Amino acid sequence: MEKKYDELLELLDNKKIIELRQKLINMNTADIAEFLETVPSNEIVVVFRMLPKELAAGAFSYMDVEEQEKVINLITDREISYILDELFVDDVVDMLEELPANVVKRVMKNASSETRDLINQFLKYPENSAGSIMTAEFIDLKKYMNVMQAFDRIRRTGKGKETIYTSYVVNENRQLEGVVNVKELLLSDYETKISDIMDTRVISVMTTDDQEQVSNMFAKYDLLAVPVVDTENRLVGIITVDDIIDVIEKETTEDFEKMAAMTPSERPYIRTGVFTLAKNRVFWLLILMISGTLAGSILLHYENILAAAPLLVAMVPMLTDTGGNAGSQSSSLIIRAMAVGDIKTRDILKVFWKEIRVSIIVGIVLAVANYMRIIILYPDSEMMALAVSISLVATIMMAKIIGGTLPMLVRIIKLDPAIVSGPLITTIVDIGALLVYFAIARAILGL
Repeated sequence: MEKKYDELLELLDNKKIIELRQKLINMNTADIAEFLETVPSNEIVVVFRMLPKELAAGAFSYMDVEEQEKVINLITDREISYILDELFVDDVVDMLEELPANVVKRVMKNASSETRDLINQFLKYPENSAGSIMTAEFIDLKKYMNVMQAFDRIRRTGKGKETIYTSYVVNENRQLEGVVNVKELLLSDYETKISDIMDTRVISVMTTDDQEQVSNMFAKYDLLAVPVVDTENRLVGIITVDDIIDVIEKETTEDFEKMAAMTPSERPYIRTGVFTLAKNRVFWLLILMISGTLAGSILLHYENILAAAPLLVAMVPMLTDTGGNAGSQSSSLIIRAMAVGDIKTRDILKVFWKEIRVSIIVGIVLAVANYMRIIILYPDSEMMALAVSISLVATIMMAKIIGGTLPMLVRIIKLDPAIVSGPLITTIVDIGALLVYFAIARAILGL
């Protein structure tokens, strides 16, 4: 695609507007949006305006917020109004949450009264809730309709809807009563009542449900869309699978950043300032640095033992690194399993017992290999090799138990398990490993 974008930019530079427009018209809207991000700021509005209106609005919805802001600042109020009419409300809301106040004011001024009311309604929902990511563009039917009437309604109202594959059956109070998909409608006689073919076993979510829980429901039930209801079971919107893909990407990125001991960033790396990146990283680095000094204090406390058996010092990095890696393995596995719903917090005892057994097997294998290595490299050090190997088994057991259960304990107290993974667990295990190591060495070597 980069080669293709270079060709398009060359056409733009050579003022071959007609040829450029024709090539853009034949492209996917997502690719057009990506191309617009490569266009110089002073020419982006030229390219934007050469596109057919519907195609331009579609490409606009795929652009990053920073590029959207550039376009809004360069186009007329009339063009803004057209774009808002073409965009789905949930996409508009996502954009407004990121734009500066002065730009938001201009956008809202050019929105229709109906769109403005919907936007204000969506903005009232808590951040990262189902209500904040839903769309109000859906097909609703009544159960007394027949299939012919349902098709007539879909044809009249379906053009501006985000999906027409699934329609939602509501009563006079807009309470959700069932769902019916296009396949059922197509395979039914025109006179068949909707009440006879609708599915009343509706899977729905509340407006206040967390978006991560909603994404788990999509994965569990293989959904393409899910209805969103309020406390009185009134249908207020739907969430489609494309919105959930965005949620999954965002949540995964946040987890990775937390697991790397960083405060999650709301903006892409390239567009995030140096000071913001530093601020996101320095807090946890300070915490880990201060925690790391405890390991130094332990070494200082046992300096007499280290002086009597210098070889013990050479084994410290191997012991702490192995323990940290073992703990990170378990924590990463458990955090991921909780994220996708494979395990619940009530399974903590099962996890505890399983990690003990796994750590015994892993510990024995590594301890035997380590014992043989020390004997080969340092002859006549059998007792030293024994002390180090026993310490290794104990460290791995401790690391895997902590790595497996600590994220679950954190989830129980309503915190994100990702914050106790990676570097933090490694630091905790390092401190514990040193205490165990010197206690075992003192007992076996008689120091």
